[in-house]
Amino acid sequence: MAAAAPLILLTGATGFVGTQVLRELIGRNCRVRVIVRDGKQNWIPPSIMIEKIIATVDLWFESVAWWADACHGVDTVIHAAWYAEPGQYLQSPKNRECMAGTLRLAQGAIEAKVRRFIGIGTCFEYDLSAGRLSIETPLRPSTPYAEAKATTFMTLSQLLLQHGLEFSWCRLFYLYGDGEDERRLVPYLRGKLMAGEPAELSSGTQIRDYLDVRQAGRMIVENALGKGHGPVNICSGTPISIRQLAERIADEYGRRDLLRFGARADNLVDPPYIVGVRAVG
Repeated sequence: MAAAAPLILLTGATGFVGTQVLRELIGRNCRVRVIVRDGKQNWIPPSIMIEKIIATVDLWFESVAWWADACHGVDTVIHAAWYAEPGQYLQSPKNRECMAGTLRLAQGAIEAKVRRFIGIGTCFEYDLSAGRLSIETPLRPSTPYAEAKATTFMTLSQLLLQHGLEFSWCRLFYLYGDGEDERRLVPYLRGKLMAGEPAELSSGTQIRDYLDVRQAGRMIVENALGKGHGPVNICSGTPISIRQLAERIADEYGRRDLLRFGARADNLVDPPYIVGVRAVG
C-alpha cells in the first residue's frame, strides 16, 4: 500500500496568487490544508478536495500555539497570504502586522516539526536601479511593503535554517490574469476596451517583467515540492514595455485607437527597467 502524499498547509488560498497555488496543488493530487479568513470558507469550490479548512478571524494575530496546532502533521507550509490592496499596500502599516504574524507562523511551524517552509516575497526587495534583477542583486527595499518582505526573508533565513527546516523564498515580479483586482493595469485596460472607452495611460516606455499568475502558481508549487533552498525569482525573464503590453491587449479587441498614451504623467521615481533573471536548471 502506497504511503499517503505529504500534507501541505497553504495560507492565502482565496487570494490572487494563492488561488492558483491551490489549483496547482490539487491538480498534482497533493493533500492540502488551508487557512482562510472566517467567512471565506465557501470561496473554496466544493469540487476541490481539501483535507481541512481552518478559519481565523485574523491570521496576523494568531498565537504561536495556534499555528503549531494548525501545522500539526504538516510536511510543507506555503505562506501566500499578505496584505495586498492595490493603491494601499506599498505604504501600509499593515505590512508590520503581516511580518509579525508570519514570524509567529514560522515559530509554530518549528514547534510542529514542519519539514519545509515556502514564503512569498517581491522583486521590490531588490535594488531596483540594477534593472536586471537576479537573486544575487543586493537588497534595497524602498517602501514599507518591500522592507517588511525583505526583513521577513532575512529573519526566516536564519530562524528556520537554525532549526533544521528547509526554506525557500519566492520573489514575485509583475503578475496578471485570473482573479486580478480590477484596479490593476491589465483589468483596467480590458474593462475600458470592452466598453469602447479610452484608456488613459502614461507614456508606456517603462520596461517590466510580466507573468501569468497561473504560471506563477505552478512555479511556486514546483519550488515547494522540490529541494531548492533560498530565494528564487518567479518571473518570465522577458522584458516588455507597458506600451507593448497595452497594444497587445488592444489588438485582441481591434482597438488600439482607444489607447491614450501620455494622458497620465509618468511617475518620475518609477524605475525605467525591472526584469527578472530566472534560475537555470
